[in-house]
Amino acid sequence: MAKQYQMDMCTGSVLKKMLLFSLPLMASGVLQLLFNAADVIVLGKYAGDNSMGAVGSTSSLINMFTNLFVGLSVGVNVIAARAHGANSASDMHETVHTSMLLSLICGAILAVIGVILAPEMLVLMNATENLLPLSALYLRIYFLGMPAMMVYNFGSAILRAVGDTKRPLYFLTLAGAINVVLNLLFVILLKMDVAGVALATVISQCVSAGLTVRCLIKDKTEIHLELRMLRIRRRILLSVLRVGIPAGFQGTIFSLSNVVIQSSINPFLDDVVNGNSAAQSVEGFIYMAMNTFHQAAISFTGQHMGAKKYRRIPRILACSLLCVTVTGLSLGWLAFGFGRPLLSIYSKQTAVIDAGMNRLAVIATTYALCGMMDVMVGMLRGLGSSVMPMIVSLLGACGLRILWIATIFQIPEFHTVTTIYLSYPISWAITLFVHVICYIVVWRRLKQRESEYFIVEEKAGLVQ
Repeated sequence: MAKQYQMDMCTGSVLKKMLLFSLPLMASGVLQLLFNAADVIVLGKYAGDNSMGAVGSTSSLINMFTNLFVGLSVGVNVIAARAHGANSASDMHETVHTSMLLSLICGAILAVIGVILAPEMLVLMNATENLLPLSALYLRIYFLGMPAMMVYNFGSAILRAVGDTKRPLYFLTLAGAINVVLNLLFVILLKMDVAGVALATVISQCVSAGLTVRCLIKDKTEIHLELRMLRIRRRILLSVLRVGIPAGFQGTIFSLSNVVIQSSINPFLDDVVNGNSAAQSVEGFIYMAMNTFHQAAISFTGQHMGAKKYRRIPRILACSLLCVTVTGLSLGWLAFGFGRPLLSIYSKQTAVIDAGMNRLAVIATTYALCGMMDVMVGMLRGLGSSVMPMIVSLLGACGLRILWIATIFQIPEFHTVTTIYLSYPISWAITLFVHVICYIVVWRRLKQRESEYFIVEEKAGLVQ
């Protein structure tokens, strides 16, 4: 029964299967974002702009810590996809059980860090005094749910590796509905403010994690999970870490630069901070839609590498770039065009909406560059190269943005929030260009190393 949810990515039309893979994943991502959007909207409507700003200003800090561990799930996705492509049930069995135990360990580490260090981290980010207590309370409760978040992310990575993006969508639909209901209950009826939305998010994450674990336990294919078999297999762990640590470090680097940017925004007026938080929430939906093609690039390339069907990889790249560019441009400009009504969902204050539109004008309209950059990273990771994109991101994203803040932003006539926002598209464009060069280098090395398989494919008429 579970086999019907899986997908053989190595045969048939790449574009058709990529869309079938990506659309449920896109819907899942949107639902996941609705967790945070529901938090911000309910707070803005029923608790005030300061509560909304307190939650919104924590997103970059949360991402900085979670991305390192979520990056390990990228390693899980690549290793599991290769095992599936190679039809190796034993490798998949070891990957599933190593990964799920690793997810619990990562979640526990994050929970301890967040609960203990939340106020100190916010102070380092220049959080304003009136937002600091609310932000710290939200962070502490939110981080208590990290074990559940990690279990869901690692479990979903395993399901994506075999082409299953439908069941995670079902799980998040239920969890999202629970989150919204609990938000309304805790904030409107029980007057719990930021603690209420944080608790609602944690409960909904536990629901999605529980459903994912149940799915893996009930599954009768090679991804079947047996709790008594949970243990770390050294060989699998090293393979996951080889891909996952650079991927996680890269995500952390991006988030670190965003923390620096958030710290530069925080000293501005509260209306600017609140407008920035609202615009970030809107942009999150665009990013999540584009990110599905980053995930598709990883899974499709991973399966093809496992099956040693290298000739179709350039087509995967072409389809991924086409899809992410169309998605980024259309959604980005729609978000800007309908920016005011969208931002009014979060706040009715004209100054807050104006500040949010300022951000959308710069970032949403150029967001396609970010999507294209991520697709190139996904292709490189799927090919097994994870250190190279990490280094490029270190220099291109984190380095350039921090340099921009330390130089251009410090010039009096450029000391504006718009100048801060411009660091995003500039860093995306430069980093994208370098990633393209890296892909060409890695692809040529692969062709040289695996020339025998290229010849066999060509003779067998497998070029599509």
